[in-house]
Amino acid sequence: MSSAAVTKDTHFVVCALYKFVSLENHEALREPLQSLLESLAIRGTLLLASEGINGTVAGQPLAIEQLKAWFAQDARFYGIDYKESLSTEQPFYRTKVKLKQEIVTMGVEGIDPLQVVGTYVAAKDWNDLISDPEVVLIDTRNDYEVEIGTFKGALNPNTDSFREFPEYVKNNLDSTKHKKVAMFCTGGIRCEKSTAYLKEQGFEEVYHLHGGILKYLEEVPAEQSLWQGECFVFDNRVTVNHQLQPGQYQLCSACRAPLSPLALTHAHYQHGVSCEYCYNTHTPEQQQRYAERERQLQLAKARGEAHIGSDAVANAHQRRMAKLARKKQQQSKTE
Repeated sequence: MSSAAVTKDTHFVVCALYKFVSLENHEALREPLQSLLESLAIRGTLLLASEGINGTVAGQPLAIEQLKAWFAQDARFYGIDYKESLSTEQPFYRTKVKLKQEIVTMGVEGIDPLQVVGTYVAAKDWNDLISDPEVVLIDTRNDYEVEIGTFKGALNPNTDSFREFPEYVKNNLDSTKHKKVAMFCTGGIRCEKSTAYLKEQGFEEVYHLHGGILKYLEEVPAEQSLWQGECFVFDNRVTVNHQLQPGQYQLCSACRAPLSPLALTHAHYQHGVSCEYCYNTHTPEQQQRYAERERQLQLAKARGEAHIGSDAVANAHQRRMAKLARKKQQQSKTE
């Protein structure tokens, strides 16, 4: 268990985990792991690939400890990276173990963090590193994540997906000019690949925040922090603050765009139906379906049940719609 203590009004531990490790039989792990999660009433998603495991799950404190004990019985998972935070509600609707080609998708063949990777920097040493004027600090996360919060002085690659990061490097970084590069992401896994990629491209001094933003927020006191804003997380909490408690943002149920408190007051925001980013991207029929779904969700919540369609909105189409809507909005601001 992390330093985040379980209090009397806390019911769930949210556990983000990953490890790059050669799993030749990763397919065979899916069913046992799925059964284990279901038996422990743990929800969330884990990804399995030949290069390792990645995901975030949530459950009762004892259940999470039992899951960690299961991993500890397999020597291949020794040293698995865990980040834990707390939630008064279950932040996931379903339990999924998926088979993937990559546990974090960059789309570049041959990038192997098990062979080459940047230098890990502990959370306690991160401030000193990024305060060095010679260090180029890069946020490797997606644009909508960076907008919510980032480290002071960090560059935003303005990417919509991690697949775009290599192109950003090609167009903006030069190993002969940028001698020291430091990168960070939510939990550390994207930086495993991004630093490995930079090393492959000839960059010599490449650093990344060990454990990611979540570990930094856990270990560095707020009064010493160089973090600004909140941190986007991939569950129903949407964001967490410096105390790793749920933040002020909410997700639009129609397009999955994270919405600030100000965005919730916009004329085009209708809970469960639309927001300023996607208001003009859905047909009247779609908006009617969203309204009915929201009504069913509220009825299910009142009965203490999870509605079967409650996470159906989290699909690739709606994320693309959200990206398109945000781009249109950004363009309108610059015109």
